[in-house]
Amino acid sequence: MLKVKQFVFNPFQVNTYVLYQPHAEAVVIDPACSTNEEFQELIDFIEQQGLALKFLVNTHCHIDHILGIQMLKEHFGVKAYAHIDDFPLLQMAPGHAMMFGLYLDSVPSIDDTLNHGSVFNINDTKIEVIHTPGHTKGGICLYSENDKFLITGDTLFNLSIGRTDLPGGSYDTLVKSIKEKLMVLPDDVQVYPGHGNRTSIGFERKSNPFI
Repeated sequence: MLKVKQFVFNPFQVNTYVLYQPHAEAVVIDPACSTNEEFQELIDFIEQQGLALKFLVNTHCHIDHILGIQMLKEHFGVKAYAHIDDFPLLQMAPGHAMMFGLYLDSVPSIDDTLNHGSVFNINDTKIEVIHTPGHTKGGICLYSENDKFLITGDTLFNLSIGRTDLPGGSYDTLVKSIKEKLMVLPDDVQVYPGHGNRTSIGFERKSNPFI
């Protein structure tokens, strides 16, 4: 069974996750570290656990979720993946960084795409990609049926959903994505969102006011 390690990075308090088993493969989800100190904290964990970093995955490409992509790619020599519909956001990233007082000297490079239904493995655990547009056009969630967890990025939060007033956002599309693609999952699936606390599909089905 995979372990899920959570870090909270940058002024936007983004949840960066490491999916791993000790002394085995690992994947970093939403590398959001924005300072040398945050970067080192993530590096130290990976090295202390004896992990072989396989690649990086972004649930979407808003500026707060992509700040650490290039640093990690250069340090570990790994590739980064995201949905193609969010590639335009990457091109605007340096300008968006300046707007929020952050530093990004170049456009982070994404090496390949993940699409709805794509599957990748971390050690013996299969992870399925679920395309959930609405917060951004290329938003994705990452689902492990066997380990019963779901990484939702900014699609679904504890008692909330992602904002839809930014470029590429659509409230109707987001709610449709959540209802048709996430709320069909079992109640006991643990939800790890892009900001805030962990929750579950069952709890959100009963209690989330937006669903």
